[in-house]
Amino acid sequence: MDYVEQRMTQEAQKQGAAEVDTVFLTPLNIILTVIVFYVLYMLFWPSKPVSYPQDPPAVVFRTYTPRTLLPFNGNGGYPVYLAVRGVVFDVSSGRQFYGPGGPYENFAGRDASRGLASHSFDEAMLTKNLDGPLDPLEDMTPDMLEALQGWEERFNSKYQVVGRLISVADFEKERKEKQDQA
Repeated sequence: MDYVEQRMTQEAQKQGAAEVDTVFLTPLNIILTVIVFYVLYMLFWPSKPVSYPQDPPAVVFRTYTPRTLLPFNGNGGYPVYLAVRGVVFDVSSGRQFYGPGGPYENFAGRDASRGLASHSFDEAMLTKNLDGPLDPLEDMTPDMLEALQGWEERFNSKYQVVGRLISVADFEKERKEKQDQA
């Protein structure tokens, strides 16, 4: 009888071990184990250092004349600037519109006030005499002034102001005044 009892005890131990294996090897337990190991791996495995985007270079507020503004048309690696009512905006982020090949490329590096107000891309809307006085915009209709104000608000909200546009005569006058003060 001892043999039978011993054999029954062995079989009971085998079934108990098999039950323990089936309790711990359920699909849910396997999934939870994988998740725990993944979380531990993500917490303790060294990650790549975080690289932050570089800030754009600082822009100094300058005074431009029509002639000194002209090179800033996007050609030759220059940024794209345009002026509206004497305020110069950096529109380089909209290069596809204002830069070379864009629909508003005539305005790049120029005073775009009259052209934007009249919704015209003609060269005739641009000031021809770069050394003369700025366009006073006195003959504009109320609708044109309203359209220009809309453009000005759009540029103020979307682009950075980088300077002001004054005539060559005003620039020379200011420079002379600074020299006299010094």
